Amino acid sequence: MPVERTESLAAVLRAVRSNRGITQPMLIEQVGWGRSVVATRIAELEAAGLVTTAGVGPSTGGRAPRQLRLRSESGLVAGIGIGATRMEVGVADLSGRLIARAEDPIEVADGPEAVLGHAEKVLDGLLARYAGGRAVWGIGVGVPGPVEFATGLPVAPPIMPGWDGYPIRDRLSRRYDAATWVDNDVNLLALGELHANPAAAAARDFLYVKIGTGIGAGLISGGRLHRGTNGCAGDIGHVAAAETGGVICRCGNAGCLEAAAGGAALAREGRWLAETGGSPAMARILTAKGSLRAADVTTAAHDGDPAAQALLIRAGQLVGGTLATLVSFYNPALVVLGGEVSRTGDYVIAAIRESVQRRSLPLATRSLRIEPATLDEATGLTGAVHLVVDELFAPQRLARWLPHNTPAGRPELAAKEAA
Repeated sequence: MPVERTESLAAVLRAVRSNRGITQPMLIEQVGWGRSVVATRIAELEAAGLVTTAGVGPSTGGRAPRQLRLRSESGLVAGIGIGATRMEVGVADLSGRLIARAEDPIEVADGPEAVLGHAEKVLDGLLARYAGGRAVWGIGVGVPGPVEFATGLPVAPPIMPGWDGYPIRDRLSRRYDAATWVDNDVNLLALGELHANPAAAAARDFLYVKIGTGIGAGLISGGRLHRGTNGCAGDIGHVAAAETGGVICRCGNAGCLEAAAGGAALAREGRWLAETGGSPAMARILTAKGSLRAADVTTAAHDGDPAAQALLIRAGQLVGGTLATLVSFYNPALVVLGGEVSRTGDYVIAAIRESVQRRSLPLATRSLRIEPATLDEATGLTGAVHLVVDELFAPQRLARWLPHNTPAGRPELAAKEAA
Protein backbone atom coordinates (compact mmCIF):
# COMPACT_ATOMS: atom_id res chain seq x y z
CA MET A 1 0.00 0.00 0.00
CA PRO A 2 1.52 3.42 -0.95
CA VAL A 3 2.77 5.47 2.00
CA GLU A 4 0.51 8.43 1.22
CA ARG A 5 -2.57 6.22 1.20
CA THR A 6 -1.50 4.54 4.46
CA GLU A 7 -0.88 7.83 6.21
CA SER A 8 -4.18 9.36 5.07
CA LEU A 9 -6.16 6.26 6.06
CA ALA A 10 -4.59 6.24 9.51
CA ALA A 11 -5.13 9.99 9.91
CA VAL A 12 -8.82 9.77 9.04
CA LEU A 13 -9.32 6.75 11.30
CA ARG A 14 -7.48 8.45 14.16
CA ALA A 15 -9.69 11.52 13.85
CA VAL A 16 -12.87 9.43 13.80
CA ARG A 17 -11.67 7.48 16.86
CA SER A 18 -10.99 10.69 18.76
CA ASN A 19 -14.16 12.57 17.78
CA ARG A 20 -17.38 10.59 17.81
CA GLY A 21 -19.83 12.30 15.50
CA ILE A 22 -17.20 14.02 13.36
CA THR A 23 -18.35 14.98 9.86
CA GLN A 24 -16.53 14.92 6.53
CA PRO A 25 -16.09 18.73 6.46
CA MET A 26 -14.64 18.59 9.96
CA LEU A 27 -12.32 15.76 8.91
CA ILE A 28 -11.04 17.74 5.95
CA GLU A 29 -10.20 20.64 8.24
CA GLN A 30 -8.64 18.46 10.93
CA VAL A 31 -6.47 16.06 8.91
CA GLY A 32 -5.39 18.49 6.21
CA TRP A 33 -6.12 16.23 3.24
CA GLY A 34 -8.27 17.26 0.27
CA ARG A 35 -12.00 16.60 -0.06
CA SER A 36 -11.67 13.76 -2.58
CA VAL A 37 -8.92 12.03 -0.57
CA VAL A 38 -10.93 12.18 2.66
CA ALA A 39 -14.10 10.95 0.93
CA THR A 40 -12.21 8.02 -0.58
CA ARG A 41 -10.61 7.08 2.76
CA ILE A 42 -13.97 7.22 4.53
CA ALA A 43 -15.40 4.88 1.92
CA GLU A 44 -12.49 2.46 2.36
CA LEU A 45 -12.87 2.45 6.15
CA GLU A 46 -16.62 1.91 5.85
CA ALA A 47 -16.08 -0.99 3.44
CA ALA A 48 -13.67 -2.54 5.94
CA GLY A 49 -16.30 -2.26 8.69
CA LEU A 50 -14.26 0.18 10.79
CA VAL A 51 -16.35 3.31 10.35
CA THR A 52 -20.11 3.83 10.19
CA THR A 53 -22.72 6.59 10.22
CA ALA A 54 -23.74 8.08 13.56
CA GLY A 55 -26.55 10.40 12.52
CA VAL A 56 -26.33 13.77 10.78
CA GLY A 57 -24.62 16.97 11.76
CA PRO A 58 -25.87 20.57 11.54
CA SER A 59 -26.34 21.91 8.03
CA THR A 60 -24.41 24.97 6.88
CA GLY A 61 -26.56 25.27 3.77
CA GLY A 62 -27.62 22.30 1.70
CA ARG A 63 -27.76 18.69 2.80
CA ALA A 64 -26.79 17.98 6.41
CA PRO A 65 -23.46 16.11 6.61
CA ARG A 66 -23.21 12.59 7.97
CA GLN A 67 -21.63 12.11 11.36
CA LEU A 68 -19.17 9.25 11.62
CA ARG A 69 -18.03 6.94 14.41
CA LEU A 70 -15.70 4.01 14.91
CA ARG A 71 -17.51 0.67 14.71
CA SER A 72 -16.05 -0.28 18.06
CA GLU A 73 -18.31 -3.31 18.32
CA SER A 74 -16.67 -5.03 15.33
CA GLY A 75 -14.02 -6.84 17.38
CA LEU A 76 -12.55 -7.33 20.82
CA VAL A 77 -9.18 -6.71 22.39
CA ALA A 78 -7.99 -8.32 25.61
CA GLY A 79 -5.77 -7.01 28.38
CA ILE A 80 -3.82 -8.78 31.11
CA GLY A 81 -2.28 -6.66 33.84
CA ILE A 82 0.11 -8.54 36.10
CA GLY A 83 1.28 -6.98 39.33
CA ALA A 84 3.44 -8.23 42.16
CA THR A 85 0.50 -9.57 44.18
CA ARG A 86 -2.58 -9.21 41.96
CA MET A 87 -3.72 -9.56 38.39
CA GLU A 88 -6.41 -7.87 36.31
CA VAL A 89 -7.84 -9.36 33.13
CA GLY A 90 -10.32 -7.63 30.84
CA VAL A 91 -11.92 -7.50 27.42
CA ALA A 92 -12.67 -4.26 25.60
CA ASP A 93 -14.19 -3.02 22.38
CA LEU A 94 -12.16 -1.31 19.65
CA SER A 95 -12.46 2.06 21.35
CA GLY A 96 -10.62 0.65 24.36
CA ARG A 97 -13.75 0.71 26.52
CA LEU A 98 -13.62 -2.16 28.98
CA ILE A 99 -16.64 -4.43 28.66
CA ALA A 100 -15.71 -6.76 31.48
CA ARG A 101 -12.85 -7.18 33.90
CA ALA A 102 -11.82 -9.57 36.65
CA GLU A 103 -9.25 -9.26 39.42
CA ASP A 104 -7.53 -12.04 41.33
CA PRO A 105 -4.72 -12.24 43.90
CA ILE A 106 -1.54 -13.83 42.56
CA GLU A 107 2.14 -13.97 43.40
CA VAL A 108 4.25 -13.01 40.41
CA ALA A 109 7.15 -14.85 42.06
CA ASP A 110 5.26 -18.13 41.45
CA GLY A 111 6.54 -17.92 37.88
CA PRO A 112 5.09 -17.57 34.38
CA GLU A 113 3.53 -21.00 34.06
CA ALA A 114 1.36 -20.55 37.14
CA VAL A 115 0.53 -16.87 36.60
CA LEU A 116 -0.14 -16.98 32.86
CA GLY A 117 -2.01 -20.25 33.19
CA HIS A 118 -4.36 -18.57 35.65
CA ALA A 119 -4.67 -15.49 33.43
CA GLU A 120 -5.65 -17.68 30.47
CA LYS A 121 -8.39 -19.40 32.48
CA VAL A 122 -9.81 -16.03 33.53
CA LEU A 123 -9.64 -14.64 30.00
CA ASP A 124 -11.26 -17.77 28.58
CA GLY A 125 -14.16 -17.27 30.99
CA LEU A 126 -14.60 -13.61 30.03
CA LEU A 127 -14.53 -14.42 26.32
CA ALA A 128 -17.04 -17.23 26.73
CA ARG A 129 -19.41 -14.82 28.45
CA TYR A 130 -18.89 -11.57 26.55
CA ALA A 131 -17.40 -12.25 23.10
CA GLY A 132 -20.72 -12.92 21.42
CA GLY A 133 -19.04 -14.41 18.38
CA ARG A 134 -16.58 -11.54 17.98
CA ALA A 135 -12.96 -12.38 17.33
CA VAL A 136 -10.04 -11.28 19.49
CA TRP A 137 -8.08 -8.73 17.45
CA GLY A 138 -5.14 -8.46 19.84
CA ILE A 139 -3.89 -8.83 23.41
CA GLY A 140 -1.95 -6.43 25.62
CA VAL A 141 0.03 -7.60 28.65
CA GLY A 142 1.67 -5.58 31.42
CA VAL A 143 4.28 -6.97 33.82
CA PRO A 144 6.05 -5.39 36.81
CA GLY A 145 9.55 -5.43 35.36
CA PRO A 146 11.71 -4.37 32.41
CA VAL A 147 10.50 -5.55 28.99
CA GLU A 148 12.27 -5.42 25.64
CA PHE A 149 9.27 -4.11 23.74
CA ALA A 150 10.42 -5.25 20.29
CA THR A 151 10.45 -8.90 21.36
CA GLY A 152 8.00 -8.86 24.27
CA LEU A 153 10.57 -10.56 26.51
CA PRO A 154 11.06 -9.66 30.19
CA VAL A 155 14.71 -8.84 30.87
CA ALA A 156 16.16 -9.63 34.33
CA PRO A 157 13.05 -8.46 36.24
CA PRO A 158 14.05 -8.08 39.91
CA ILE A 159 10.77 -9.27 41.48
CA MET A 160 9.88 -11.87 38.84
CA PRO A 161 12.00 -15.01 39.35
CA GLY A 162 11.68 -17.40 36.45
CA TRP A 163 10.37 -14.76 34.02
CA ASP A 164 13.68 -13.63 32.51
CA GLY A 165 13.43 -14.19 28.75
CA TYR A 166 10.09 -16.01 29.04
CA PRO A 167 8.19 -15.83 25.68
CA ILE A 168 4.96 -14.27 26.94
CA ARG A 169 4.05 -12.91 23.51
CA ASP A 170 4.61 -16.21 21.71
CA ARG A 171 2.61 -18.18 24.25
CA LEU A 172 -0.48 -15.97 24.12
CA SER A 173 -0.25 -15.43 20.36
CA ARG A 174 -0.38 -19.19 19.80
CA ARG A 175 -3.20 -19.80 22.25
CA TYR A 176 -5.48 -17.03 20.97
CA ASP A 177 -4.20 -16.69 17.39
CA ALA A 178 -3.92 -12.95 17.95
CA ALA A 179 -1.19 -10.34 17.87
CA THR A 180 0.16 -9.77 21.39
CA TRP A 181 2.16 -6.90 22.84
CA VAL A 182 3.96 -6.95 26.20
CA ASP A 183 5.12 -3.87 28.09
CA ASN A 184 6.19 -2.67 31.50
CA ASP A 185 3.21 -1.99 33.78
CA VAL A 186 4.15 1.66 34.38
CA ASN A 187 4.20 2.37 30.66
CA LEU A 188 0.68 0.96 30.46
CA LEU A 189 -0.44 3.00 33.46
CA ALA A 190 0.81 6.09 31.62
CA LEU A 191 -1.06 5.06 28.46
CA GLY A 192 -4.22 4.48 30.46
CA GLU A 193 -3.98 7.93 31.99
CA LEU A 194 -3.36 9.45 28.55
CA HIS A 195 -6.59 7.94 27.23
CA ALA A 196 -8.76 8.31 30.35
CA ASN A 197 -7.62 11.60 31.91
CA PRO A 198 -8.54 14.72 29.88
CA ALA A 199 -5.89 16.74 31.69
CA ALA A 200 -3.19 14.25 30.70
CA ALA A 201 -4.41 14.17 27.09
CA ALA A 202 -4.34 17.98 26.96
CA ALA A 203 -0.88 18.14 28.53
CA ARG A 204 0.62 15.81 25.88
CA ASP A 205 3.98 15.98 27.73
CA PHE A 206 3.70 14.35 31.14
CA LEU A 207 5.29 11.88 33.52
CA TYR A 208 3.41 9.06 35.19
CA VAL A 209 5.17 8.00 38.38
CA LYS A 210 4.15 4.81 40.15
CA ILE A 211 5.18 4.56 43.79
CA GLY A 212 4.26 1.13 45.05
CA THR A 213 6.31 -1.92 45.93
CA GLY A 214 8.73 -0.51 43.37
CA ILE A 215 9.09 2.89 41.73
CA GLY A 216 8.93 3.57 38.01
CA ALA A 217 7.93 6.24 35.52
CA GLY A 218 6.20 6.32 32.17
CA LEU A 219 7.11 9.17 29.80
CA ILE A 220 4.53 10.63 27.43
CA SER A 221 6.05 13.02 24.88
CA GLY A 222 3.91 14.80 22.32
CA GLY A 223 1.02 12.49 23.17
CA ARG A 224 3.06 9.34 22.53
CA LEU A 225 4.73 6.90 24.89
CA HIS A 226 8.52 7.16 24.90
CA ARG A 227 10.12 3.78 25.59
CA GLY A 228 13.72 4.48 24.63
CA THR A 229 15.91 2.27 22.45
CA ASN A 230 15.40 -0.98 24.33
CA GLY A 231 12.19 -0.24 26.19
CA CYS A 232 13.52 0.67 29.64
CA ALA A 233 13.06 4.45 29.63
CA GLY A 234 11.64 5.68 32.92
CA ASP A 235 13.14 3.05 35.23
CA ILE A 236 13.80 5.64 37.92
CA GLY A 237 13.50 3.22 40.82
CA HIS A 238 17.09 2.13 40.33
CA VAL A 239 18.75 5.51 39.91
CA ALA A 240 21.17 6.44 42.68
CA ALA A 241 19.45 8.80 45.10
CA ALA A 242 21.05 11.02 47.71
CA GLU A 243 20.31 10.48 51.40
CA THR A 244 19.34 6.82 51.04
CA GLY A 245 21.92 5.62 53.53
CA GLY A 246 23.37 3.11 51.09
CA VAL A 247 20.57 0.59 51.54
CA ILE A 248 21.07 -2.50 49.35
CA CYS A 249 18.38 -2.76 46.70
CA ARG A 250 16.81 -5.98 45.44
CA CYS A 251 18.62 -5.32 42.13
CA GLY A 252 21.93 -5.78 43.99
CA ASN A 253 23.09 -2.17 43.93
CA ALA A 254 23.26 0.21 46.86
CA GLY A 255 21.46 3.53 47.22
CA CYS A 256 18.63 3.02 44.72
CA LEU A 257 15.60 5.28 45.12
CA GLU A 258 13.26 2.29 45.33
CA ALA A 259 15.26 0.73 48.18
CA ALA A 260 14.71 3.82 50.33
CA ALA A 261 11.30 5.14 49.26
CA GLY A 262 9.28 2.25 47.78
CA GLY A 263 6.60 0.23 49.52
CA ALA A 264 9.01 -2.46 50.67
CA ALA A 265 11.23 0.20 52.22
CA LEU A 266 8.30 1.72 54.10
CA ALA A 267 7.31 -1.69 55.44
CA ARG A 268 10.89 -2.42 56.49
CA GLU A 269 11.37 0.91 58.27
CA GLY A 270 7.92 0.70 59.83
CA ARG A 271 8.67 -2.72 61.27
CA TRP A 272 11.98 -1.50 62.65
CA LEU A 273 10.23 1.41 64.40
CA ALA A 274 7.57 -0.94 65.74
CA GLU A 275 10.15 -3.34 67.17
CA THR A 276 12.38 -0.67 68.69
CA GLY A 277 9.63 1.34 70.37
CA GLY A 278 9.75 4.23 67.91
CA SER A 279 6.10 3.83 66.96
CA PRO A 280 3.52 2.45 69.39
CA ALA A 281 0.85 2.62 66.67
CA MET A 282 2.83 0.44 64.28
CA ALA A 283 3.81 -1.85 67.15
CA ARG A 284 0.11 -2.51 67.79
CA ILE A 285 -0.44 -3.29 64.10
CA LEU A 286 2.54 -5.62 64.04
CA THR A 287 1.33 -7.44 67.14
CA ALA A 288 -2.18 -7.84 65.72
CA LYS A 289 -1.17 -8.96 62.23
CA GLY A 290 2.24 -10.52 62.73
CA SER A 291 3.57 -8.49 59.79
CA LEU A 292 3.59 -4.91 58.60
CA ARG A 293 2.98 -3.55 55.08
CA ALA A 294 3.28 -0.12 53.50
CA ALA A 295 -0.49 0.28 53.79
CA ASP A 296 -0.15 -0.18 57.56
CA VAL A 297 2.29 2.72 57.71
CA THR A 298 -0.34 4.82 55.95
CA THR A 299 -2.99 3.70 58.43
CA ALA A 300 -0.78 4.65 61.37
CA ALA A 301 -0.03 8.04 59.77
CA HIS A 302 -3.74 8.79 59.34
CA ASP A 303 -4.26 7.81 62.98
CA GLY A 304 -1.83 10.57 63.96
CA ASP A 305 1.37 8.57 64.52
CA PRO A 306 4.28 11.01 64.07
CA ALA A 307 6.82 8.32 63.18
CA ALA A 308 4.62 6.95 60.38
CA GLN A 309 3.99 10.46 59.09
CA ALA A 310 7.72 11.14 59.06
CA LEU A 311 8.36 7.97 57.05
CA LEU A 312 5.85 9.00 54.37
CA ILE A 313 7.18 12.55 54.21
CA ARG A 314 10.76 11.31 53.84
CA ALA A 315 9.69 8.94 51.03
CA GLY A 316 8.02 11.87 49.28
CA GLN A 317 11.11 14.02 49.66
CA LEU A 318 13.36 11.32 48.20
CA VAL A 319 11.05 10.75 45.22
CA GLY A 320 10.66 14.51 44.78
CA GLY A 321 14.41 14.97 44.63
CA THR A 322 14.70 12.55 41.72
CA LEU A 323 11.64 14.01 40.01
CA ALA A 324 13.11 17.50 40.28
CA THR A 325 15.93 16.38 38.00
CA LEU A 326 13.48 14.85 35.54
CA VAL A 327 11.27 17.94 35.57
CA SER A 328 14.21 20.20 34.79
CA PHE A 329 15.45 17.83 32.09
CA TYR A 330 12.12 16.92 30.46
CA ASN A 331 9.95 19.97 31.28
CA PRO A 332 6.57 18.19 31.42
CA ALA A 333 3.29 20.04 31.89
CA LEU A 334 2.02 17.43 34.33
CA VAL A 335 3.29 14.80 36.75
CA VAL A 336 0.74 12.10 37.57
CA LEU A 337 1.31 10.13 40.76
CA GLY A 338 -0.02 6.58 41.02
CA GLY A 339 0.64 3.46 43.03
CA GLU A 340 -0.18 2.43 46.57
CA VAL A 341 2.28 4.75 48.31
CA SER A 342 1.05 7.80 46.40
CA ARG A 343 -2.49 7.14 47.69
CA THR A 344 -1.56 8.11 51.23
CA GLY A 345 -3.17 11.53 51.26
CA ASP A 346 -1.14 14.70 51.49
CA TYR A 347 1.92 13.29 53.25
CA VAL A 348 3.71 11.94 50.17
CA ILE A 349 2.21 14.21 47.51
CA ALA A 350 2.85 17.41 49.47
CA ALA A 351 6.46 16.37 50.12
CA ILE A 352 6.98 15.58 46.43
CA ARG A 353 5.52 18.93 45.37
CA GLU A 354 7.71 20.81 47.82
CA SER A 355 10.89 19.03 46.73
CA VAL A 356 10.18 19.49 43.03
CA GLN A 357 9.38 23.18 43.41
CA ARG A 358 12.45 23.77 45.56
CA ARG A 359 14.97 21.85 43.47
CA SER A 360 13.78 22.27 39.85
CA LEU A 361 14.48 25.19 37.56
CA PRO A 362 11.89 27.96 38.01
CA LEU A 363 10.94 27.94 34.34
CA ALA A 364 10.36 24.18 34.43
CA THR A 365 7.84 24.51 37.27
CA ARG A 366 6.12 27.69 36.13
CA SER A 367 3.03 25.86 34.85
CA LEU A 368 3.75 22.38 36.22
CA ARG A 369 0.96 20.47 37.96
CA ILE A 370 1.54 17.45 40.18
CA GLU A 371 -1.67 15.47 40.64
CA PRO A 372 -2.81 12.01 41.75
CA ALA A 373 -3.80 9.53 39.05
CA THR A 374 -7.44 9.44 38.00
CA LEU A 375 -7.42 5.68 37.33
CA ASP A 376 -7.47 3.49 40.43
CA GLU A 377 -5.33 0.78 38.86
CA ALA A 378 -2.14 -0.97 39.86
CA THR A 379 -1.46 -3.14 36.82
CA GLY A 380 -2.25 -0.94 33.80
CA LEU A 381 -5.22 -2.91 32.42
CA THR A 382 -6.76 0.15 30.73
CA GLY A 383 -3.44 0.98 29.13
CA ALA A 384 -3.01 -2.64 28.00
CA VAL A 385 -6.15 -2.59 25.87
CA HIS A 386 -5.36 0.88 24.51
CA LEU A 387 -1.86 -0.33 23.62
CA VAL A 388 -3.41 -2.98 21.38
CA VAL A 389 -5.79 -0.56 19.69
CA ASP A 390 -3.04 2.01 19.12
CA GLU A 391 -0.72 -0.60 17.65
CA LEU A 392 -3.36 -2.15 15.39
CA PHE A 393 -4.37 1.24 14.00
CA ALA A 394 -0.81 2.55 13.51
CA PRO A 395 -0.24 3.41 9.81
CA GLN A 396 2.20 0.68 8.78
CA ARG A 397 0.40 -2.05 10.70
CA LEU A 398 -3.03 -0.93 9.47
CA ALA A 399 -1.75 -1.25 5.91
CA ARG A 400 -0.79 -4.89 6.55
CA TRP A 401 -4.18 -6.11 7.72
CA LEU A 402 -6.76 -3.75 6.22
CA PRO A 403 -6.89 -5.61 2.86
CA HIS A 404 -8.12 -8.62 4.90
CA ASN A 405 -10.68 -6.46 6.80
CA THR A 406 -9.55 -7.86 10.16
CA PRO A 407 -6.30 -8.44 12.07
CA ALA A 408 -7.79 -11.49 13.80
CA GLY A 409 -5.79 -14.63 13.11
CA ARG A 410 -2.65 -12.65 12.26
CA PRO A 411 -0.37 -12.92 15.33
CA GLU A 412 2.66 -11.97 13.22
CA LEU A 413 1.45 -8.35 13.25
CA ALA A 414 3.15 -7.85 16.63
CA ALA A 415 6.54 -9.00 15.36
CA LYS A 416 9.31 -6.44 15.07
CA GLU A 417 9.34 -6.46 11.28
CA ALA A 418 5.68 -5.47 11.27
CA ALA A 419 6.31 -2.24 13.13
